[in-house]
Amino acid sequence: MAKPEKQEQVRTLVDLLRRSDSLVLTDYRGLTVKQMTALRGRLAEVAADYHVSKNTLTKRALAEAGKPALDAYLEGPTAIAYSLGEPTDMARVLAAFARETKMLELKGGLLGGKVIDPAQVEALATLPRREVLLGMLVGTLQGPISSLVGTLQMMTAGLVMTLQAVADQKAGAGAQA
Repeated sequence: MAKPEKQEQVRTLVDLLRRSDSLVLTDYRGLTVKQMTALRGRLAEVAADYHVSKNTLTKRALAEAGKPALDAYLEGPTAIAYSLGEPTDMARVLAAFARETKMLELKGGLLGGKVIDPAQVEALATLPRREVLLGMLVGTLQGPISSLVGTLQMMTAGLVMTLQAVADQKAGAGAQA
């Protein structure tokens, strides 16, 4: 491959690395062209991209993009899935495809600038979407606040009932006199 072509590939990889918050490295040995096309289609549905790149070019692009080195995972044939959307969706698609084909191997990757191993990629695939997690957090935070509001309402209602009882008692004492 000519040097200008390699430089262009590195520039493309650097651009993808800078735009994506997460990526997963895979070993694609044994996949047919049809399977690779199907995988790319599934990933495109979840705003992810999938590229085969030489390991040396990937290492150079990671360095230029200021990302952590992934040398331990850049052995043998490597393809990179870049998430331009929800990282859990990309991981879910890759994990499902790996289970279906029994050929795609998850090697590791990056999530938010941190290196993750294959087990963490699998764990990422089992997490709910970001919106669901935020909803769970809001529900968790809302529980104690609702209890506090209920307690305060009961205290004010108790105070109002007590004042009403005192007023009724005074009115009853005033009527007897």
